[in-house]
Amino acid sequence: MTTAGADMAVQGPMLTLIDLIGRARKAESAAELRFLLVNDTHGLAAYRQSALWFSDLGLQALSGVVQVEANAPYALWLNKLFQFCSATLPGGGTVAAQALPEELAAEWEEWLPSEVFWLPLPKGKGSDPLAPGGLLLARDIPWTQQEALMLNEWAEAWRHAWHAFHGGRAGFSLKRVSHWLSSKLGATQSTAPQPSRPWWRRQSIYWVAGLMALAALPVRLTVLAPGELVPFKPDIVRAPLDGVVDTFHVQPNQRVKQGQALFGFDEALIRSRLKVARQALSTAETEYRQAVQQSLMDPRARSTLTILTGKIEEKRTEANFVADQLQRAQVLSPREGVVLFDDPTEWIGRPVMLGERIMRVAAPEDIEVEVWLGLADAIPLPSDAQVTVYLNASPLDPVQARLRYVSHDAMQRPDGSYAYRMRATLTQQTLHRVGLKGTARVEGQLVPFGYWVIRRPWANVRSLLGW
Repeated sequence: MTTAGADMAVQGPMLTLIDLIGRARKAESAAELRFLLVNDTHGLAAYRQSALWFSDLGLQALSGVVQVEANAPYALWLNKLFQFCSATLPGGGTVAAQALPEELAAEWEEWLPSEVFWLPLPKGKGSDPLAPGGLLLARDIPWTQQEALMLNEWAEAWRHAWHAFHGGRAGFSLKRVSHWLSSKLGATQSTAPQPSRPWWRRQSIYWVAGLMALAALPVRLTVLAPGELVPFKPDIVRAPLDGVVDTFHVQPNQRVKQGQALFGFDEALIRSRLKVARQALSTAETEYRQAVQQSLMDPRARSTLTILTGKIEEKRTEANFVADQLQRAQVLSPREGVVLFDDPTEWIGRPVMLGERIMRVAAPEDIEVEVWLGLADAIPLPSDAQVTVYLNASPLDPVQARLRYVSHDAMQRPDGSYAYRMRATLTQQTLHRVGLKGTARVEGQLVPFGYWVIRRPWANVRSLLGW
């Protein structure tokens, strides 16, 4: 490599490092800093997975994941691996699977690729209140010395930004709070009431009583969750046979009548099978007639008549079955309504299996609400809880519904998160079509206003501290 090429190879990572340091300095939240470290470090050194960990907080961030599930098997295994790396590799470096304890090494191939680099984030000097931690990077190719140097420089700069965001601001805030409390206490002492004034007439008693009355005020506990208008008890149209979809006779959201053709399969293979089956039936019948004529002169040939009769029935059944498949190659609508399916061009030419769902046919006026209730929002709900859906397309015209059922177990959604499926019946007809999405407000029981205020913060604190 020439000198100019070597300079360009070095300048690229250096410019990326300078850009990362500048972005860390301008970060406005701790979440932005964590996201920057586990995701954008990829520009400095390519990797497949990364994870951020602190000794007092545990696993804090994963690359490509919005929120970390602390009790997931992968997160629990990573916490053990981080504790091992923090104790055995204080200076950082490559982690070898052979050096791990047996219980960690046994699950290595399930969770991580072969090459893992441990980048420690040591405790700062002086009055740094933050606990030590580390960043773990994993990929399939070995790590180079130049990448290790760049990553260590980036870790030092990121740790400085993290300390400035947490340690410096926290200390400043505590000082201001302490000064504010001291000034208030001093003012209270200087303006204290005369000993002769009754305690129940003090202003602080009125404030406390007012706050207690406000905290005891009953309010309706509500949660927000994604909602969608879905068909109520639609007819599912499934593939009646194994084959290739050849043509569609309808378009998405088209109104159809009962018995109207919806789509058809490629009939070339079925027709060829039917031709072969009928030819086999004709051959079997010819053999039977020959055996009947032969049995008139040869009594021993009569024993084959029963076998040939069974063969004829077998070939006839096979031919009838293939003929029935040919009739089912054209799928008809089971009812009158609107057809709901994806773009027909994605289905044409695609092989499908028997029983695979292709479309739904639903009555346009039979609509209900589907809500996905998050795990943290699974509050106790009455059997007929009120559900209000504010559609994104029409937020000023909410849809009212009553809870019909809530799934017993949480289900995995397409985005990977888990939630409880809810279905709610509309209390009045709506002009909105099926498929519109929005935000659903689900109303629970009456609770004190104080509980309504501290429910989510208290749940976050318990999850953070592990109580």
